[in-house]
Amino acid sequence: MKKYKTGLVLSGGGTRGFAHLGVIAALFEKGIRPDVISGASAGAIVGTFIASGKTPEEIMAIFNKGWFFKYTNLHLPVDGMLKLNGLKEVIQQEIPYENIEDLPVDFFVSVSNLNLGKVEYRNSGPLDKIVLASSSIPVLFSPVKIDGQLYVDGGLVDNIPVEPIKNDCEHIVAVNISPLNPRKKFKNLIQIATRTFYMSVNANMNEVKKYSSVYIEPEGIDSYDILSLSHANELYELGYNSLKNAALLF
Repeated sequence: MKKYKTGLVLSGGGTRGFAHLGVIAALFEKGIRPDVISGASAGAIVGTFIASGKTPEEIMAIFNKGWFFKYTNLHLPVDGMLKLNGLKEVIQQEIPYENIEDLPVDFFVSVSNLNLGKVEYRNSGPLDKIVLASSSIPVLFSPVKIDGQLYVDGGLVDNIPVEPIKNDCEHIVAVNISPLNPRKKFKNLIQIATRTFYMSVNANMNEVKKYSSVYIEPEGIDSYDILSLSHANELYELGYNSLKNAALLF
């Protein structure tokens, strides 16, 4: 017998994470609530709020306060062009749990250890620092130091982290908000940097689909900039409709 009935895997993808909230809202409407969540980057951010017991609507209200740009500071590019210096404060203010293992729902976060050059799946330890590390896209954002090691975006090695829960769930719902479809134009260096990053993050797609009862990739989501907050409601609806219209296999 499997440890969990339903697992939810949420990929990274910057502010496209609003689509995750729409998917989860549709799941809740169908009476499906995850018993375990695994997330990378934006998926780790959304996942930690869901695992803490908040609803998609409550999380949407928090995110719509402009948390991303309000809490991102430009600084000299020694180790990153941007600094996610306030995401930790938002987590501390909105989530009454200090450690991952304290959350009501079991939760795994993929983080990339720069020093050792490998991915780690954390399901214990300081919630704020680990989620912050998982969200720090290399070059764009500064690494996060945990226990003397430098960590960056979990998506660098595993952007759809099915690995830590793949053998423990009867059913897995995986959501990918970073498909790599052809793109003709790039507006700036940040778009080029993020495109370069995501070229490497879809390597384990066959593994993800193999273990997923439901695989969601909202149509057209790759046309949205991963650092823009201007389409939050559109992305939410995109995610909602993609799951609402999907044929669930359980």
